[in-house]
Amino acid sequence: MFIVDYNDLSLSFNEFHDLSDNDTPQYGEYCLLELKNGDHTAGEWHPSGDERKASGMFIRGTADAVDSEEVARWHSLDRYDLTESLEEEGVNWINIGREEEEGDRNVQFEGFKSFAEKKKPKEEQFCLLIMKDGSLAAGRWNKWRHEAGGAFIYSSALASHSWDKVWAWTPLSVDEFFAMELERENEKKREKKLNKNPQADPELFKYGMDISVYYEKALEKLRGEFNWATLAMMKKKTPVWQIAPLHGKYVFGQIEKNYYDDSDIVTPWTDGTTADEFIDFLCGYTHDAVAHSNPEERFKFGTDVNVYLEKAFQNVKKDYRWLDKKMLSKTWQYDIRRVDGDLEFVRRYWNESEFSVYDVESAEQFIEWVEADYQQTALRANKTTACYEPHFGHIELYGWNLERYVFHKLQSGDYMVSVTAGNRTTGGSRDFFITPDCFEAKTYEEFLERYLKIVPAHSFGLGKKELLPDKDLKKFLGY
Repeated sequence: MFIVDYNDLSLSFNEFHDLSDNDTPQYGEYCLLELKNGDHTAGEWHPSGDERKASGMFIRGTADAVDSEEVARWHSLDRYDLTESLEEEGVNWINIGREEEEGDRNVQFEGFKSFAEKKKPKEEQFCLLIMKDGSLAAGRWNKWRHEAGGAFIYSSALASHSWDKVWAWTPLSVDEFFAMELERENEKKREKKLNKNPQADPELFKYGMDISVYYEKALEKLRGEFNWATLAMMKKKTPVWQIAPLHGKYVFGQIEKNYYDDSDIVTPWTDGTTADEFIDFLCGYTHDAVAHSNPEERFKFGTDVNVYLEKAFQNVKKDYRWLDKKMLSKTWQYDIRRVDGDLEFVRRYWNESEFSVYDVESAEQFIEWVEADYQQTALRANKTTACYEPHFGHIELYGWNLERYVFHKLQSGDYMVSVTAGNRTTGGSRDFFITPDCFEAKTYEEFLERYLKIVPAHSFGLGKKELLPDKDLKKFLGY
């Protein structure tokens, strides 16, 4: 357990190496850096591969690096363990390395702080760290978004030191990323000050400061074209418009949350300067949402959801012959209910109060969505009894690589194919049921022509050229 008082602690770094002498760290070594402009930062050494000169990059994070051309000298952080000194009572000065540096050749750091006293660095601040295991490190502070604490990013791929592994920290020099963050924070403060007493343009807000008044006036106009129009239909077009302060003035704006700090980002309306122009704009903005919400089209089969579900079930049953209604009790459940005053198709699971709205234009579209759910439910209930995976080389699909392409014979005697593709960072899989009409083909070649309309070669990698010569696949499919 460390007993040194970090408030009074100074670290003196005494073993700097000059890059100009072609004296470089080991590959991957993490170093304290003194830049040619006198600033101090840190990074992980990655040489360029040119052995004739000390060139390369000191990596500080993803898309965050210092070129060796900017660095005057470096001092290792990896080679030292301060445990013994930090466990000694009364220590307030620790030399890092030999005490042979003279004059301005050594560098001291002090002003250490600790999370134990609930002190945190500023966002994006690059700091020198003393870790709880006695080692030295550095990193750029990023607070966690939805919970207490944060981490110091120190290398690519967001490699980080968690806050609870750090014993004490002190800031290094301001760099471009921290400077941008400081400017952003200063701008937020300026904006907050301006918005304490915002002004309202009388021409722009002649109907008052309640946004619902402007929506109501737009609704009156829309009902001249769509007699079924409601406010709820208009507000399906998101983001909805609000009245908000911006730069010291009230504006009609759309408000979104900043992903990083949950602050409001206001995008102002700029297509006019009067209240009536904004109302006309609202009519155009919400026009399509209202046009596609005609209750007569959406609920043409009535308001009993079971009518729609039965149609979907019967449509799916034609090809997925083993499907029964008992299977459907284990999947999504559907209702027609009033949401904000309007009837909506909704999907829920077990909890009656938790649901999502299906914003569909027609009864047929809702039925198609339910059919897709029922099809997947049927496939999950039909176990695989045999598989066949065609051989294929490298196939690239719009930047993704085809990884797996597997035919499955199902317990019912039917078939499906599973396709998986991905790139270095993401991927996905899809299952396709091979409909019975494909097997009505008299020849294997005719079968493939029908099959490739379901799983086309241009989208999923394998076509007639690859599959037609495959005799094992032909046999697996019963031809």
